[in-house]
Amino acid sequence: MLPLGTKAPDFELLDVVLGEKKNLAELKSDTATVIMFVCNHCPYVVHVQDEMLRLARDYMSKGVKFIAISSNDVKNYPQDSPEKMKKLAEDLNYPFPYLYDESQEVAKNYDAACTPDFYVFDGETKLLYRGRLDESRPNTDIPLTGMDLRHALDCILADKENIYPQIPSMGCNIKWKK
Repeated sequence: MLPLGTKAPDFELLDVVLGEKKNLAELKSDTATVIMFVCNHCPYVVHVQDEMLRLARDYMSKGVKFIAISSNDVKNYPQDSPEKMKKLAEDLNYPFPYLYDESQEVAKNYDAACTPDFYVFDGETKLLYRGRLDESRPNTDIPLTGMDLRHALDCILADKENIYPQIPSMGCNIKWKK
């Protein structure tokens, strides 16, 4: 996992909805930035989708920016293609950019391992949290709350240290190109 305190690796990726390249400097917040490695087809991402959107809408009003990135190999997983990413983002009315990491370099630079994988950076783009949304998983009775990610963001907003354990995310492995 990317060590806490690491400066967010820079990137320039295609925003599939706008059809133009966006970089971290223009998308980040001076308060906090959440970078989410997601994809269209993973059942873990599908499971958390509604809470992910609710959480983004709750915290964007507090100055937090959200960025979704898909790094999957679209040759072998065509459901994660930029065209299908755009459709999903429009259908679900994503309030944040959905970026396509065709080279997979961004996922590698962030040490992203699975979808979903969440990273929270402070206003200086230093990593303060990486891990899961909460303890809910597909096919369990544990409700989605976004508790882990919400706590990390609340700590940044209150300028408090996050002393809660940071538990790695669980999901589908990123589909790496051969």
